[in-house]
Amino acid sequence: MSGTDTKGYVAKHRWARITARKARLVADLIRGRSANEALDLLEFSPQRAGAFYLKVLKSALANASQDEEVNLNRLFIADCRADEGPMLQNRMRWRAGPQGRAMPFAKKTSHLTLVLEETPEEGN
Repeated sequence: MSGTDTKGYVAKHRWARITARKARLVADLIRGRSANEALDLLEFSPQRAGAFYLKVLKSALANASQDEEVNLNRLFIADCRADEGPMLQNRMRWRAGPQGRAMPFAKKTSHLTLVLEETPEEGN
């Protein structure tokens, strides 16, 4: 089985209200694991990004279940990314600072992507 004919099942959560840096910690945790193992990890993950990736993983599994030929127990996470999205309303926000100053802060977003693939059969 060559790399060109592998079929991936993709799910995305765009404009998630979490920074990409925090989401990458969870993405690195589940990348390369089986889908069932990742479900267990995300279910009990203390990080806030775990809830975001749990929904994305369930969506990818639902996408894969639409194909009758796929064995859901043999799916693994081939790619898991957290890319930076635009700042909320495309600008900096301001918070009151000392002595009447304005202190800037950014409301960041991220794009979460997860790709499931089926492990190749070993007997063939």
